Amino acid sequence: MSGLVALPANAAQAEGPAEERPVLVVDLGGQYSQLIARRVRECRVYSELVPHTVTAAEIRAREPHALVLSGGPASVYAEGAPQIDPGIFELGIPTLGICYGMQLMAQELGGRVDRTGESEFGKTELRTEKGALFAGLPAEQTCWMSHRDSVVAPPAGARVVAGSPSTPVAAFEAPGRGLYGVQFHPEVVHTPYGTDLIVNFLAGVAGAPLTWTAQAVIEEQVERIRAQVGSERVICALSGGVDSAVAALLVYRAVGDQLTCVFVDHGLLRRNEAEQVVETFAGHLEVPLVHVEAGERFLERLSGVEDPEEKRRRIGEEFIRVFEEQAVKLGETRFLVQGTLYSDVIESGGTDGVAAKIKSHHNVGGLPAEMHMSLVEPLRMLFKDEVRRLGEELGLPERMVWRQPFPGPGLAIRIIGEVTRERLEILREADAILQDEIRGAGLYQDLWQSFAVLPAIRSVGVQGDERTYAYPIVIRAVTSEDAMTADWARLPYDLLETISSRIVNEIPAVNRVALDLSSKPPATIEWE
Repeated sequence: MSGLVALPANAAQAEGPAEERPVLVVDLGGQYSQLIARRVRECRVYSELVPHTVTAAEIRAREPHALVLSGGPASVYAEGAPQIDPGIFELGIPTLGICYGMQLMAQELGGRVDRTGESEFGKTELRTEKGALFAGLPAEQTCWMSHRDSVVAPPAGARVVAGSPSTPVAAFEAPGRGLYGVQFHPEVVHTPYGTDLIVNFLAGVAGAPLTWTAQAVIEEQVERIRAQVGSERVICALSGGVDSAVAALLVYRAVGDQLTCVFVDHGLLRRNEAEQVVETFAGHLEVPLVHVEAGERFLERLSGVEDPEEKRRRIGEEFIRVFEEQAVKLGETRFLVQGTLYSDVIESGGTDGVAAKIKSHHNVGGLPAEMHMSLVEPLRMLFKDEVRRLGEELGLPERMVWRQPFPGPGLAIRIIGEVTRERLEILREADAILQDEIRGAGLYQDLWQSFAVLPAIRSVGVQGDERTYAYPIVIRAVTSEDAMTADWARLPYDLLETISSRIVNEIPAVNRVALDLSSKPPATIEWE
């Protein structure tokens, strides 16, 4: 697992909140659009994703420090290929085009893009010349290319500042117009000097202050929470994970005893997890906590339901109803805090078309149409690694900061099919064995997530001299930086053998263990 995002705690804050003048990343459909936004943030400049349908007027209203046009899978000449408002180029805002973004910029501004027959995919040698983008960087370096079309003539007034053996125009600059383009991908780790180039653009070209820090985020969110909540009572939806914990501490810092945390034990948690949550929050954090045991209620709502989206919707709706009931008991309460992350918003299709809807998160797309409390979501524009950095700054214990992500719907979406009491118990035991062995091997913090999945099917097996007809368990372990992309973890064979042997020997209802070798994309991390 990668280290925390580089957000030093004590750097000086720029005039006004960093969010007031962001860097906007225009999503043109590339697989690395979210990664570009993260890389900009890692350079201590706040960034947001916006759809390619954004207008010049909308961008002008945000007063961004800079724009970045992402890559994309299409050819600029393809029918229906993503386009942008041409007026954006006339705003005078420093703009960096990456891959497809560079090609679109060249096409719109009088350059030429052709299918030359010279494609480049993977590691490529790059020759650079003096310019703002490559200031202080080696004249010869390695970059990561992924393109078939190429810019063969830059826009009028632009100077070519880099080339590769197959792509003479690998980067150009037009400082007078604030336009810059690179054919390669500086946001990926396979471009060793990519982050340096991004910093050169942000600080050297755009003049953006590199001051978006953990402490600055905390201070800004505290002020926003106070402005939103005022003197009203607030309840916080606790799950036991780092997201809800950080959200709770931010709100508690902002409004103190106006906050009451509500932990709903929906009966879909892992073994002993409910007890651990109560001990941690009531003991360590010393925040008022209400523990609601609602397992039977949720199990009843899930009876007969197999569709994963319906599971999420029912769980999300039941969560809100439980919170509303607790709010009544606590007195008039107008606000509900949730630990919604930026990746949740993107995957739920909640950023004005930036991403197609992948799945409904129980605390985003699964909310009921009629809800009687207003949401407070202080983490809504943060990625997971950024939330962990805030958690450290806020004093959360290490085991909580580094707890692997666990979905709000819990084990319900790790049972593929109807959720029953029997299946929950089987999956709990299998997951407990997996976590025990992963921790014992010292691999827990190296993995983004590791968990067991129970498909509601049975297969034939043989144990002793008897035929069995039992469930399979699927092991899912992935590495990732932010859950937007993930790779399957290469667990040692002897560890996998131990896990498999323990599961089939200790759980009579299981006779088969499989390993999920899928990356994201094309698969998602969770099965549902």
